Amino acid sequence: MSSLKCSAYLFAVSILMFCPGKTLAQKETFKWPEGKKIALSLSFDDARGSQATTGIPFLNQYNVKGTFYLVPSAAEKQLEGWKKAVASGQEIGNHSINHPCSGNFPWARPNALEGYTLEKMKAELVAANDQIYKMLGVKPEVFAYPCGGTFVGRGVNTKSYVPVVAELFLTGRGWLDEGPNDPQFGDFAQLTGMEMDGKDFEQVLAMIEQTRQNGQWLVLAGHEIGESGSQTTRLSMLKKLIEYAQDPKNGIWLAPVGTVAKYVKANRK
Repeated sequence: MSSLKCSAYLFAVSILMFCPGKTLAQKETFKWPEGKKIALSLSFDDARGSQATTGIPFLNQYNVKGTFYLVPSAAEKQLEGWKKAVASGQEIGNHSINHPCSGNFPWARPNALEGYTLEKMKAELVAANDQIYKMLGVKPEVFAYPCGGTFVGRGVNTKSYVPVVAELFLTGRGWLDEGPNDPQFGDFAQLTGMEMDGKDFEQVLAMIEQTRQNGQWLVLAGHEIGESGSQTTRLSMLKKLIEYAQDPKNGIWLAPVGTVAKYVKANRK
């Protein structure tokens, strides 16, 4: 063995001898309640009508609580349904007033993020909270970024509005993300949201297994709730998913975004 390799070997051995807990700590996973292996949250955006008329009654059959990010003007169209959602313990979140997205979407051009300022965004999110409180008597603690966009402005004047969300809310959730959340490291204001619209149970199960590898937190995101159509989370998939999650042998804590976030915040190292 060369002197260089020998020195490296001795250094590695010394680390293990004097820091025996270091390697073990790196392999430890977050301790979820009641010995669960992962956390799973079901979340839905926009206050689509099918959520109030179909989705929430369906979740209530299984005593499952989800997170619903509301646009107030859309929620008003199914106000009685959303009042029932609150009464049954569903979590109500904020999804802005105007659903601002990039103007690269032609339909979003009137409320393009490129034309927003941080001050305008903050005012809109505060106003949405106020409107939701007047309608439903709850102040949202969680937020979902419309279209997953986290910026305002354009070019050299572009700014992140993640700090605004961090100031106003416990969590901010993204959209079309590629992996689950690390409870020890993840930024509450930038939670990942993985799409469940249009997927069958086997596709969602693959996400769960990805989450299980490191004991993480999977936040699923959807829109319509039914069996067909664009941006629709299928009831047939939800039924299989809920039954799988509620089977104790699968070690899944199924809870709303805010509930999981509060637990993580209290138990992080």
